[in-house]
Amino acid sequence: MLALVSLINKCYRGESSKQGWTTEAELIAGDIRTDEADVRSLMANETSTFLKCEHAAEGIVGTVFLDKRGDKLYLGMFSVDTDWQGAGIGKRMLEAADAHARKLGCTAIFMQVISVRTELIAWYERYGYRPTGETKPFDGDGRFGIPRMPLEFAFLEKELA
Repeated sequence: MLALVSLINKCYRGESSKQGWTTEAELIAGDIRTDEADVRSLMANETSTFLKCEHAAEGIVGTVFLDKRGDKLYLGMFSVDTDWQGAGIGKRMLEAADAHARKLGCTAIFMQVISVRTELIAWYERYGYRPTGETKPFDGDGRFGIPRMPLEFAFLEKELA
């Protein structure tokens, strides 16, 4: 579990995240995107799972949190190690999420992305995700960082054939 937490934090927050293009460090102050208690709580939910991509020598280099919600699958905490970004791991992780969703009988996959992350939204769009038009305020309690500016989430969804 510690390896998952470390990877997620490395990808999103703090100085180390700035090596990759998925960083939120300029948007949200703090080095923590999640912690062990948060991940443990997510793992305890019987409708959710974390998929992992492992390298024999490097350990976990990619992960994604998935949670079945009705007939849809929620996708979050999508993380590819900054040293491995651009190697096709993200694409393979999304394909694995699609397969997992189909196995569960889901009709769509949805996610929320900070709306100013236009390059990230464009990347997801290349893989079939579309903005739904729904947004919600970034209303964090400060436990996992303080927004440096007003932020909101945009929802994206991909219909499964």
